[in-house]
Amino acid sequence: MISTRAGQLLSNGSVVVMPGVYDTLSTLIIRQTGFPIGFVSGYSVAASAIGEPDFGLLTQTEMLERSRQICGCIDIPVIVDADTGYGNPLNVMRTVDDLIRAGAAGCFLEDQVWPKKCGHMRGKKVIDRDEYLHKIRSAFEARDGRDFFIVARTDALAAVGMDEALARMDGAQAAGADASFVEAPGTGDHMAEIGRRAPKPIVANMIEGGKTPVMARDELGALGFQLIVYPLCGLFAAARAMRSVYGTLHADQTTLNGLDHMLQFDEFNDLIGVDRRYADTERFSGPISGG
Repeated sequence: MISTRAGQLLSNGSVVVMPGVYDTLSTLIIRQTGFPIGFVSGYSVAASAIGEPDFGLLTQTEMLERSRQICGCIDIPVIVDADTGYGNPLNVMRTVDDLIRAGAAGCFLEDQVWPKKCGHMRGKKVIDRDEYLHKIRSAFEARDGRDFFIVARTDALAAVGMDEALARMDGAQAAGADASFVEAPGTGDHMAEIGRRAPKPIVANMIEGGKTPVMARDELGALGFQLIVYPLCGLFAAARAMRSVYGTLHADQTTLNGLDHMLQFDEFNDLIGVDRRYADTERFSGPISGG
């Protein structure tokens, strides 16, 4: 197995929490709060970029462009939700290569029938196991020894059953995947079974209000999970805060009663690096000596 930035974070059995981001601002915030890795959530990008649910409406080009912006503004590894790879194994190869060129440190690659749905929504279907494993193998070959962490995700638990989901994860590991992700287990017993039987390292997906019970990091680690994804917490929190402030503004025609829910002007300027840009401006002002 090649050495990757994401894989190194999981060395020695470490349990890592990975928050979801959806634009450059949310990405700057996870860096400021100290996270070592981030995840570009397709659900969140669909909501924030095109105002649509995660129903396969977001295109490869839209996701790639947003990922390029996000990866370009931060110096920690970022893993991208690549959905189904946007087609057959040849499309997967292009997707992986494009994501690497965009600066991504890895991707999630799933086995749903296109158009896919959010893993915690109803009506999911999966492609044949062999067809999916060909996609994983094509992603592995497209990586070509580069720093790119491949997470094999299956939605077969809901569509077929636990044994099929775990068989797909075994096959994906043999095909070159770096981590296993059985999506949307609905009970703690299912979580424990996945932790025992799936190839490690294993991803746990924590969606507040979703199908899977939200558990603490240490509890998930004890069950055998190492990469704990919170893909939507930032999106949900931002949406609630904005709805509250906009509601206050509409009702009061002023924000004076909503200031406690907002960053202050100086705080926000610090987040986006205003002083750094002032310093750059000063360096390139005035006469140039010599020459």
